[in-house]
Amino acid sequence: MFKRLICSILLAGAFSAAAAAPSAFNVKVTGAGAPVILIPGLASPGEVWDGTVQRFCASRQCHVLTLAGFAGAPAIDAPLLPAVEQQLSAYISENKLARPLLIGHSMGGFLALKMAADHPAQVGRVVVVDALPALGATQLPNVTSEQLEAMAAQMRDRLLGTDPASFAAQQRRTAGTLVSGEADAERVAGWSLQSDRKTMATSIYQMLSQDLRQELARIQAPTLVLGSWAAYKSFLPRSAVEAMFKSQYQQLPGVQVELADTARHFIMYDDPDWMYARIDQFLK
Repeated sequence: MFKRLICSILLAGAFSAAAAAPSAFNVKVTGAGAPVILIPGLASPGEVWDGTVQRFCASRQCHVLTLAGFAGAPAIDAPLLPAVEQQLSAYISENKLARPLLIGHSMGGFLALKMAADHPAQVGRVVVVDALPALGATQLPNVTSEQLEAMAAQMRDRLLGTDPASFAAQQRRTAGTLVSGEADAERVAGWSLQSDRKTMATSIYQMLSQDLRQELARIQAPTLVLGSWAAYKSFLPRSAVEAMFKSQYQQLPGVQVELADTARHFIMYDDPDWMYARIDQFLK
């Protein structure tokens, strides 16, 4: 009897702790119809998908995520990327979403790939907007896990060790390389400056230290990858960028890879019509 009582107390505590786990994301739901989950990238809020929602959610139900710690959203203590994956899987189950379409940008694209590989029965289709399964392997295709971890740790520590003024200047410079429009660059930089820097740094570490290339073989969902050539245009020919994308995704059966010729990393801002047309064709 005593043992059963203790076990009951411990189990109740475990369930309470699980229920009270801080949310790794908040969700804005609009529309009705087939479910679509949109995942923003590093330091971006769900707002980055506003145009996409307007374009696709007249006949679909869109679930737009904003991840904890990004663009002013409260941070959590737990490692963000694993928490998002675990809680998103639970969200799909609890809300009875039938094999939703996942659309992810940048780090959100990485998360969409991880979801599709680890939870193949829950994912219907995937659209990846300018993300790679092994970002740390772009220049070193045969990079080891130890090398990836070292590179990721170095970037994390550098980001955490930068003084506030230098960090702000760095984010503004970087934003100017990620999107073409001045107003869009200011918006992107502002989101970074509103984000929790520890969350940004540790999330970069979590993504860069992983190599999903071999895990792609577990993905059953049809997948469209939209990459950017414009970001590399000044130092790499289009053919080299296309080859790099296709090499990274070669373990994913039936993957479709398309490159935007004029849009930078934030394709949804630089060339939304191109992006929408590719997604439309993919969903037919």
